[in-house]
Amino acid sequence: MVARIVVAAPSSGSGKTTVATGLMAAFAGRGLAVSPHKVGPDYIDPGYHSLATGRPGRNLDAYLCGPGMVEPLFEHGAAGCDLAIVEGVMGLYDGAAGQGELASTAQVSKLLRAPVVLVVDGSSQSRSVAALVHGFASWDPEVRIGGVMLNKVGSDRHEELLREALEGSGVPVLGVLRRVRQVRTPSRHLGLVPVAERQAEAVEAVAALAEQVRAGVDLEAVLSLARSAPERGVAAWDPATQTPGGAVDLGGVSAAACGRPVVAVAAGPAFTFSYAEHAELLSAAGADVVPFDPLHDEQLPDGTRGLVIGGGFPEVYAPELSANEPLRKAVAELALSGAPVAAECAGLLYLARSLDGQPMCAVLDAEARMSEKLTLGYREAVAIGDSALAGAGTRLRGHEFHRTVIEPGSGAAPAWGFTHPQRRVEGFVQGNVHASYLHTHWAAAPQMAYRFVARCARS
Repeated sequence: MVARIVVAAPSSGSGKTTVATGLMAAFAGRGLAVSPHKVGPDYIDPGYHSLATGRPGRNLDAYLCGPGMVEPLFEHGAAGCDLAIVEGVMGLYDGAAGQGELASTAQVSKLLRAPVVLVVDGSSQSRSVAALVHGFASWDPEVRIGGVMLNKVGSDRHEELLREALEGSGVPVLGVLRRVRQVRTPSRHLGLVPVAERQAEAVEAVAALAEQVRAGVDLEAVLSLARSAPERGVAAWDPATQTPGGAVDLGGVSAAACGRPVVAVAAGPAFTFSYAEHAELLSAAGADVVPFDPLHDEQLPDGTRGLVIGGGFPEVYAPELSANEPLRKAVAELALSGAPVAAECAGLLYLARSLDGQPMCAVLDAEARMSEKLTLGYREAVAIGDSALAGAGTRLRGHEFHRTVIEPGSGAAPAWGFTHPQRRVEGFVQGNVHASYLHTHWAAAPQMAYRFVARCARS
């Protein structure tokens, strides 16, 4: 298993992303092959990680994929690398609500047997920092706090006080980042602004984070800590060896029998939410995966037999998406032809009649709009009927994260029945169109990719 550390914090807002991304960029700048990972379902931070390392940012989510998938997915992403850096989620011990340590950074650190670097916001404390670090280091003896990064430190004297307080804690200070050097990373209603929306500024921000880390962190000590992680004999997850399973109806037709169908995948600034494993599974299932940008491309890729539209921020780009009428028409015609379409969250909005009054693809008889309420959380779901993605009764776990609502008309059945934490139906199944707010991770259910590609082969 590769050298590795987990970057965690006592709470959100402490500076995990600043430190993790800065470390990734700083080590990559020294010529190391760095594998970037993010605990939890978040799509945005991995974009910055990818920019820092030149490798796909990958998620490790013990709720979506199960604890048993964390190590294999980690090994898959880290193959051939010198160092892996895992950014945590929320506070170190925070996970799926009401389910103990499940999906917490602490659980992932234990599964990977990786030492933790604790990022502490020192801006409003001095001696109390020792009590805080002691509490986090002693709460769970299986979690190894290997060092502390002091963030938002105000002055030389402030740094001196914090270091003195931690001298007897047994946890070394690996770095100090000053408050005056904080790099601005703009946010909006669902977190940081994705890299694809601010490419030039994001490159500058990541470079500034690397410089900030180089100036304030003992990189050799961090690397030594990462190399102290024990070896583990865990086989890497491999999309090529995933099988659809006996319960998947492929209709007696395989992609191989019909050539490799083209599956168009929405990309560009409006559709940035995607797990790298989805495209890998589609390819392994027999598809040619071709990205396209709904903001600029007026036609779908040549030979498109299926369409995948993931999450993102279509509400930000509603006027531009609406103005691309040729592509909206092409999407509607593809869906009407019976070709499989899989849409998650932003993709659902794009398939509606309108979004905040702007015409969309009108594949679904539904109107979408922004709202004041944030819908956020893990979900347990069961497929209500057969669709291009799942057979009736298929159970899986997913995640909702949006500030929009959709008002359905008629002509479609719901996609999912949520069984936890609340019971309700959600989404649309209409012919071979499957559209839902629910984000899913196909590595936990590879049969979805195989089923989808098989439908594309027959379409």
